Amino acid sequence: MFASYKKHNNKLYNNLVKLSRNKFFYQDLCLEDKIETRITLIFFHFALILQICRNKEEKTQDIFDNIFQNIEYNLREIGHGDVFVNTKMKKLTRVFYDILVKLDNLDTNLSKDMEKLIKNYFFNKSKDERINIGKLTSYFDKFKVFCFDLDVKNMLNGSFNFLYK
Repeated sequence: MFASYKKHNNKLYNNLVKLSRNKFFYQDLCLEDKIETRITLIFFHFALILQICRNKEEKTQDIFDNIFQNIEYNLREIGHGDVFVNTKMKKLTRVFYDILVKLDNLDTNLSKDMEKLIKNYFFNKSKDERINIGKLTSYFDKFKVFCFDLDVKNMLNGSFNFLYK
């Protein structure tokens, strides 16, 4: 009848939320400051982390479940009901898997393909679109390099501090 909440270390989720709230995205890149944008930023960060973990054959299902469970709880916390939350979570899961699959299928020309993916999820027609897409692509490239150098256990438990400069 009632869903049970497995106790997890929410440090990774909290760190992803912190990354998604970086002023760089909203002031420098002029992304819309709304929940969908923040969740999409969380998904991009998390997908890059999962890519690195898969290369190192790390088990991540519990972490994946925890991230999505936290997003669901946060949607409920802001006042959305069961029907909305269930529908939204299905859509968000599809978005996440789309991002994950497209990141996995990037060709060797990472920047061009990454720019297309970023444009699809973050930018509409704006005057600074090309500059902002390039900046966001650079950000995610640096985040991936940063994560690649981390110990997998530390990365998965959220013990990292990425600062973009």
